[in-house]
Amino acid sequence: MAAETECLTVARQIDTTAESDITGSQLAERYREVRRATEALSEPLTPEDCAIQSMPDVSPAKWHLAHSSWFFEVLLLADLIKDYEPFDSRFHYLFNSYYNSLGKQFDRPHRGILSRPGLADVLAYRRHVDQHVLDFLATADPTAIRKAASIIILGLNHEQQHQELILTDIKHVFWSNPLRPAYREIPAPSAGQPSPNAWEAFQEGVYTIGHENGAFAYDNESPAHKVYVAPFQIASRLVTIGEYLEFMADGGYERPTFWLSDGWKVVQERQWKAPLYWEEREGRWWLMTLAGMRLVEPDEPVCHVSFYEADAFARWAGARLPSEDEWEIAARGLSIEGNLLESGLLHPTASSVDAQEGAAPVGNRCHSKEDRRRGGGGTLRQMFGDVWEWTGSPYRPYPGYRLPEGAPGEYNAKFMCNQMVLRGGSCATPRSHIRPTYRNFFPPDARWQFTGLRLAKDATS
Repeated sequence: MAAETECLTVARQIDTTAESDITGSQLAERYREVRRATEALSEPLTPEDCAIQSMPDVSPAKWHLAHSSWFFEVLLLADLIKDYEPFDSRFHYLFNSYYNSLGKQFDRPHRGILSRPGLADVLAYRRHVDQHVLDFLATADPTAIRKAASIIILGLNHEQQHQELILTDIKHVFWSNPLRPAYREIPAPSAGQPSPNAWEAFQEGVYTIGHENGAFAYDNESPAHKVYVAPFQIASRLVTIGEYLEFMADGGYERPTFWLSDGWKVVQERQWKAPLYWEEREGRWWLMTLAGMRLVEPDEPVCHVSFYEADAFARWAGARLPSEDEWEIAARGLSIEGNLLESGLLHPTASSVDAQEGAAPVGNRCHSKEDRRRGGGGTLRQMFGDVWEWTGSPYRPYPGYRLPEGAPGEYNAKFMCNQMVLRGGSCATPRSHIRPTYRNFFPPDARWQFTGLRLAKDATS
């Protein structure tokens, strides 16, 4: 716990310090922390585990380890160090993800055939890049540090995204294996009194949405802008497995009435009958976790559902998904607390009164003007962690958005089509990485991420 707190302290110092005032030693300390955390996630894996690609959306763990080093080598070292010698010039092509401005990339669906370089070579690549980055931070003058700060901070946040992907991807890899191996043993969550659902009400009004302070945020979180929102209510907790089982028992996957046309087509073509990683054995549902297979727990949040499934459930329940504006309004002012990566559970857990410092839901209420500008209230739980929450909002640029120059301009903007926004982070998201304005995005049929849902509905003024 002390190490986690120390890590968060350094991260907050970096995030809240103007780039012109960040020191090389601050950046070096944060760099070491993030890089160590990535390698720690790969330690339970064998070299064979690290080479598998179980579907096109999944990348081998070895590739994540290499690509996150490629980012620093190509976007930082090659630009700032005179006569820099790359570890292996062929890696520029092999581990470029989608940066067309930086050259061609190896075909994504075939990353799993790259038996060479081996894991040992990739780890040597990481050590090479680390040594050069840390040497630069130790010896560069303040002007060079200022020039490098923005790309280093972006690179560290980029690496935290790949930490999450290492876990989500290896879960799919292990589920694809008939042996259903475990990533590692995971402690069982402590039991508490299940939390009943309640509705948190927000008045209509004009709210400011988006990133608006000096801390780090991705370009797609800006600029801050005003939106009008009609009165709405949002559920105090996530939808549970037990509630989703009711939807399934009521013919949720057999009744087209609940489904968008595209969603119904996907359900029929892929023969979906339950969330991803669920398996029925002798009339009982089991699910795959990073600790292996186990029986479903009705009080846990339902997870690994697509946008189509989340939307269909909401229709069945007589509700809808919140817009991303509504979600952010509700999350503003809440502490970044919850079942995130540092909990070590690596699985969504039930919302309980005990887990929330004994605070019981207080029912529906409308906020005062001051309350609603802060966002949130006494009943909201699980806004951060557990599962990424689908919203009903397509992923689009905010009004006034400007594309960053150079390669960073390819980071988010090129995906602003055919994607839906998710909010809140998951049990695999680093705590220092998430914030109320964070906009994740995936195609509506994606299920391999830790994705779930929270309900919303319209409300009268």
